[in-house]
Amino acid sequence: MSAINRVVLIVLDSVGCGDAPDAAAFGDEGSNTLGNIARAVGGLNLPHLGAMGLGHLTDIEGVPPAEPLGACGRLTETGAGKDTTTGHWELGGVPLTQAFPTFPHGFPADLLAEFSARIGRGWLGNYPASGTEIIKELGEEHMRTGKPIVYTSADSVFQIAAHTTVIPLPELYRQCKIARNLLTGPLAVGRVIARPFVGQPGHFTRTEDRRDFSLTPPADTLLDVVKAAGLETMAVGKIEDIFAHRGITQSNHTGNNMAGVEATINFIRQGDPGLIFTNLVDFDALYGHRNNPRGYAEALEAFDARLPEILSALQAGDALMITADHGNDPTTPGTDHSRERVPLLISGQAVRPGLNFGARPRFSDLAATAADMLGLSWRGAGQSFAGQIMR
Repeated sequence: MSAINRVVLIVLDSVGCGDAPDAAAFGDEGSNTLGNIARAVGGLNLPHLGAMGLGHLTDIEGVPPAEPLGACGRLTETGAGKDTTTGHWELGGVPLTQAFPTFPHGFPADLLAEFSARIGRGWLGNYPASGTEIIKELGEEHMRTGKPIVYTSADSVFQIAAHTTVIPLPELYRQCKIARNLLTGPLAVGRVIARPFVGQPGHFTRTEDRRDFSLTPPADTLLDVVKAAGLETMAVGKIEDIFAHRGITQSNHTGNNMAGVEATINFIRQGDPGLIFTNLVDFDALYGHRNNPRGYAEALEAFDARLPEILSALQAGDALMITADHGNDPTTPGTDHSRERVPLLISGQAVRPGLNFGARPRFSDLAATAADMLGLSWRGAGQSFAGQIMR
């Protein structure tokens, strides 16, 4: 097997395909993001993802099994969580053995007191909530008092929402950095998230200027290995935040799916060897967390319509990998992530066509395989199956 020049890795945030062997332990029996959305909307129109083998991975109404253009299969999460950071770190070769802490009853009073003292103002909220709902509940009071809205969710997150005319973006990001520095030890949440919004009471809208302030991965990830080899690591979307800006040589912090697709295509056309790592966030943020299967379906179809552009931009030494970081089934009663297996669709001139490699036992097999395909030594978690999928 000869090495290739570049791996283009696209994470469709939360696009799970069900069947996780430990779903019951997470309260997610029956969750199947792709399959249940397809049933809820009367079928999905995904001809290009279907041509890459998506229909082999679960029962998706409207997407029958087809001879894959390349290789297709599923990945199984082993990390102790089902959040964005846990999923991406394991895809990058660093599975977590202990879950990040969560705060279903809010954060400790002494932490909030110290946070308040350091930012020079009080706070509102401090309870688990939907981001769109909490700004409806507290947005007007926030505008009147100038106090940021602090909240969490079922994930390990400390979120700060603020109107951009009350707390400008630089100040909001500064407050997030203060919180990040305070949240250590048993309080070390996976991410602190800035949630800016605009508008007037009754008509608030969150902006695309979200920023995530993540913990640093505890070991070298695929990005670190690629960068250390003198290759380029190009991050699109919130990838730079998830990996705490480590192992990255170029980035484009896009705010929505279509901007992420454009940035990915632009990086492909640059021709730099190495790794392009993209997160497309809208599936999760706009539709999964809001229990909107119709919107989710339309977002999937919109991405599918752009897939030919991505495939046609690929160069001879490129391999495209499309996967996800967890599930978020919008047809279930809750609004949180779901423990599911995720698709892995691989295409490129060096990839064997017509191959269904089945269910891999860990997300980290992707990192080991990508490193192997690039001809790099890999000492992290996971087992390469590059020999199975490469011509």
